[in-house]
Amino acid sequence: MEKKALGKGLDALLPSVSVNKPVEGGDVQYVRINDIVPNQYQPRHTFAPEEIAELAASIQETGVLQPILVRRKGDGIYELISGERRWRASKEAGLQTIRAVIRNCSDQEALLIAVVENLQREDLNPMEMAKAYVRMMKEFGLTHDAIAQKVGRDRSSVANVIRLTQLHPVVQGLVENGTLSAGHAKVILGVGSPEGQVRIAEMVVARHLSVRETEKVVGSLEAGKKRQKKPATPTPWADLEATLQKRLGTKIAIQPRGKGGKIVIHYFSAEELDGIVDTILA
Repeated sequence: MEKKALGKGLDALLPSVSVNKPVEGGDVQYVRINDIVPNQYQPRHTFAPEEIAELAASIQETGVLQPILVRRKGDGIYELISGERRWRASKEAGLQTIRAVIRNCSDQEALLIAVVENLQREDLNPMEMAKAYVRMMKEFGLTHDAIAQKVGRDRSSVANVIRLTQLHPVVQGLVENGTLSAGHAKVILGVGSPEGQVRIAEMVVARHLSVRETEKVVGSLEAGKKRQKKPATPTPWADLEATLQKRLGTKIAIQPRGKGGKIVIHYFSAEELDGIVDTILA
């Protein structure tokens, strides 16, 4: 499905300001850099030092081409609404002042503008985006439909991103630092238990599994759980299976056939297999 254009909500809020081009005219003022504080609603949490250093070098050569957007906080202090990378890089470049557009914005407008600007630049990772959407819901009472309309996304896209907040915090961290992709995260959401999510996520990272491979692992795991839920018919080997399971720490199945048969030892990760082998050979 074709992605909607971003920024309709932003244009409606601040029609004289575009996050894609410099603001011209008398709206621009010079503000002392040390009088500016970060945006409390900034959805982006990570700023790569090398990116800031590159931008600082560019600013030393050509200056800040696009003004930042701020709002007054009182006592001569201004809060960033958008342009934190430019502000950080300007500080690193040694500038004392920076061009800024000063606007009166509500908290909701400040969050929305910050989100839309980052979406337009594709600066937000999926987890940062999810947390920003949840903040819109909790702090401003916005529905999925309202968020979708304001950021120019389909409702289903917004809902799918918000679902990432259901992941175990450890898995969320892997998504936020870029170790896991959004595709992997959506597959891992299919794992019922939080502990299972962490186990699968660690397996994906350790084995460098693709999204398709992750789907197969999760599908196999969930299918195994469904089979385990079926009432088990007691067998003559139930006690022996239980003893072996306790010893090896995994599911054991004794399958007789004629005068012989086989013992099936289940494992769900390479690490678990290593542990079983170590126990057997000990």
